[in-house]
Amino acid sequence: MLSTPITITDAFKARQVIAPYLQPTPLYHYHGLSQLLGAKVYVKHENHQPVGAFKVRGGINLIANLSPDERAHGVITASSGNHGQSIAYASRLFGVRATIMLPENANPVKVEAIRAMGAEIVFHGHDFDDAREFAESQAQQTGARFISSGDEPLLISGVGTYSLEIIERLPEVETIIVPVGGGSGVAGCCIVAKAINPSIRVIGVQAEKAPSAYLSWKAGQRVEAKMETFAEGLATRAPFDLPQSIMRELLDDFILVREDEMREAIRLLIEHTRNLPEAAGAAPLAAALKLKTNLAGKTVALVMSGGNITLGQLREVLVST
Repeated sequence: MLSTPITITDAFKARQVIAPYLQPTPLYHYHGLSQLLGAKVYVKHENHQPVGAFKVRGGINLIANLSPDERAHGVITASSGNHGQSIAYASRLFGVRATIMLPENANPVKVEAIRAMGAEIVFHGHDFDDAREFAESQAQQTGARFISSGDEPLLISGVGTYSLEIIERLPEVETIIVPVGGGSGVAGCCIVAKAINPSIRVIGVQAEKAPSAYLSWKAGQRVEAKMETFAEGLATRAPFDLPQSIMRELLDDFILVREDEMREAIRLLIEHTRNLPEAAGAAPLAAALKLKTNLAGKTVALVMSGGNITLGQLREVLVST
């Protein structure tokens, strides 16, 4: 039995919470990608969310469930970008004061989006984990509610709602490939998919240059690792305990992809889907290309987790391919 308090029931409850604020995102079949992989390939377009990423599902579910005291004291969190957008967006919906700690080199597209939603932004440190540690200390000093971007059951059950949408729209799905940074998305996917149909394979994918979650999953214990990837959505230096506990029990496989493989996947997704994925959102296709032989003939869903790519990143992708 799964040793966490999160179940598929929580994902159904989360869907009721977020339904007034978010529409289901598209799940499209693409013939070009299907021919490329020799499989029946669908893309779940979480890049169509109002913040351009899947995280907003969890943000709304969590902020909606805050106690009156927590709302009064406000929230503090740390993010590489998309999680911060989700908390800023949800906090604006419910009138909660939000402070978002970001690393100094944060994606400027995501920074401006967070600022436009009215959250306070504080830059601190070289990477996400520096910002996270600072956010935790500030929450202790101010009494604000610290929101972990990974170790929050309400975030995991919230983002798990995209997997409900995949399986309801495509009950014959055999494999779902999900990008992994902190792991909330893949943890939610595992809980939902395995509860509905245990034969569905859930595969996580992370960057070779930021492999902390992968190494921790493989070792069965916490492993920190260097973080040098351009895919900020996959860039965590240390794992999160709650997603890791779920992944160890339910995740079927975990793949690492190179920087050049993600760039090629971005180009292919632009060509075949006419969407602009960020690197994390393209990582599932990069993994699928590595697993092409194993996926042949299967029905596969790739989660395009976000589309917040910068113009500089896009130029680099187009020049390098």
